[in-house]
Amino acid sequence: MRTLTSKLFSKTSPLLHRLRRNPLPLPLPLPFLLSGKTLIRSIHDYSSNPNPNPETLPSRFLQPIPTNSPTPPPAAETEEDANMNEFLSRFVYSIRGKISEAYPDLPRDTRDSMLLIICQNVIARLDPAAAASDEPPIDLSEDLWKTILDVSASVNEAMRRDRVRAELRKYLHCDEVKQMCRFAGEVGIRGDFLRELRFKWAREKMEEVDFYRELERMRDQIKKEEDMEKGLIEVSEKPKITALPQRKGKIRYKIYGLDMSDPKWSEVSERLEEAEKQVVPEEARPVVGRSKRVEDRIMDLDPKKDDLKPVFKEFEEALSAKRVDWLALLDRINEHNEDLYFKAAELLLDEQTFNPSTRDYSKLIDAHSKAGRIQDAERTLNKMLEKGIQPDVLTSIVLIHMYSKAGDLNKTKEAFEKLRQENFQPDLRVYRSVITAYVNAGVPKQGETLIREMEEKGMKPTREIYLQVLRAFAGSGQVDGARRIVCTMQFAGIEPDLESYKLLIEAYSQAGDPDQARGHFDDMMRSGVKPDDQCTASMVSAYGKKNMLDKAVDLLLKLEKEGFEPGVATNAVLVGWFGKLKLVEEAELLVKKMKESGEELPVEVHVSLCEMYSRAGKEQKVRQLLKILEGRKNVMKGDQFERVVSGLVAGRLLNDAKRFYDVMQERGFTLSESVKVGLMAAQSIPRHEPAKKKIGKDGW
Repeated sequence: MRTLTSKLFSKTSPLLHRLRRNPLPLPLPLPFLLSGKTLIRSIHDYSSNPNPNPETLPSRFLQPIPTNSPTPPPAAETEEDANMNEFLSRFVYSIRGKISEAYPDLPRDTRDSMLLIICQNVIARLDPAAAASDEPPIDLSEDLWKTILDVSASVNEAMRRDRVRAELRKYLHCDEVKQMCRFAGEVGIRGDFLRELRFKWAREKMEEVDFYRELERMRDQIKKEEDMEKGLIEVSEKPKITALPQRKGKIRYKIYGLDMSDPKWSEVSERLEEAEKQVVPEEARPVVGRSKRVEDRIMDLDPKKDDLKPVFKEFEEALSAKRVDWLALLDRINEHNEDLYFKAAELLLDEQTFNPSTRDYSKLIDAHSKAGRIQDAERTLNKMLEKGIQPDVLTSIVLIHMYSKAGDLNKTKEAFEKLRQENFQPDLRVYRSVITAYVNAGVPKQGETLIREMEEKGMKPTREIYLQVLRAFAGSGQVDGARRIVCTMQFAGIEPDLESYKLLIEAYSQAGDPDQARGHFDDMMRSGVKPDDQCTASMVSAYGKKNMLDKAVDLLLKLEKEGFEPGVATNAVLVGWFGKLKLVEEAELLVKKMKESGEELPVEVHVSLCEMYSRAGKEQKVRQLLKILEGRKNVMKGDQFERVVSGLVAGRLLNDAKRFYDVMQERGFTLSESVKVGLMAAQSIPRHEPAKKKIGKDGW
């Protein structure tokens, strides 16, 4: 039987390669191969006595060599050798992982030496007689022996499971099991139940064969003992030793079907270990003692007042911090205080032990962007450029999302062009952010161009992207663009729904074309889509721009018969229409009805009432409405500001008009030329109070 140690160490090619390079007294190549289980001890014996006396070696290490055959062929590997070979292969594989997990910081050579000592003790424990030597092996701790026993038990269990699976696989295809499965199929058993029955029959067949095999072995053993007692079988004497066996060829070592006997795997293992250091993240060191006290001080700092540099320097000295330690500290700071995290992360970008990468800058920029800290994100970007680090693809994507969310079209376009220069194919989220930037900037035509570009590249825009561009066209009254988007949606397989019909009707309403708006409204009704309050409001607004009150009333009566009840949006449009017609009582009745419903009046209603009361000369009510509008100025649009200013000018409330004009400019809106000229003309003309007539004694 070949030595267990030789199988263990000569077949573990990376370890064998290191043993051959270590300054052990091992001459290369070996002129002979010992067949015992004390390879390490035998190596030392051979180095001190290169010509050993065969009589001094244990007989189990030697085998007879016929005189007429100086180089006998190697014996075939027995079943016991095969099982032991499989056991040693799996044991080395498992225990190496345990050593690497317990001592990750030790170099590979040290871990290999530890593995060598462990395996030497394991073989001494497996066969104490074969491991007899002048110097006993190094003692191992009880915890280590417990780990070795656990690994050995798991290896034996895995080998047992594999052996049972192999046996079971053989009996699954035996004739008896097939015949029973065929019969079960004929009586109607199918599917999972038949599969369970097949495995059950195979297990029963395997147990039956094992039972009779064990009986046969017991019978042969009893018969052999009886023959030895009767003297029918002679006990063979130990053969005379004439020469040491010589190894022929190389030992081929396979683990899980992969031939590991080639020396190239030693170099592969070394390169793999170096690559793992770059790919597999290291574990952060435990923060205890002085470093824990310093960390507690960091958590108590005020990011707006305190300086983090001295405390970070002390933390580095206390822990000998590396990059992984800094990252772990940042995670803990982020959970504790977000503002402190931003300051600490920006400070670590200048720390040498942190070794910041492009990804660190992009992550910090992304964090600033999500928190709405645009200026801090741009400062981090500038610091990145000052250090000569060019933004990568991920950074450009982060910048696109950030500038699109902030409404900065120029910088969004700049980041998008830089992304294209990197030959990177933008994904759906990137295109959506750029389209959003164009839509918010009032340039939906460019957003439509990007949709065409996506379709040419085989990307399918979502319904939300189409509706986003359609909403921009509808809000600005660009009928042609809205119609193109609707047609594109239909070609893309997106059926028209209430939202698309509503936006198309709104586009015609903004353009002042009630006939086309009514045509699409009727198409929507015929397709089975019921209009909502906003859609009806757009239709009424289209009639209002042409002052077609009769058609608007006819539409509302028709919808009322079908169960429609005007909501806030429709009533707001009617209030504005009545205000233009100076139907003050009718408008007030609608407003009262809206208040009774419990819904909050929208800004559009307050704007319409303010304009109506200004033209009607009701100054007190105008001032009440102006207070409400000043409180909601952040949600007002440019056309609403213009209507308020125009109504105030018409009512000769010039001071209020000038004040609201200033608020409008603060919001970034500009007044149309006609209203602006009217305001300037009204301010230049002094207001004359009507002269009071004197009443004579006669009453005239």
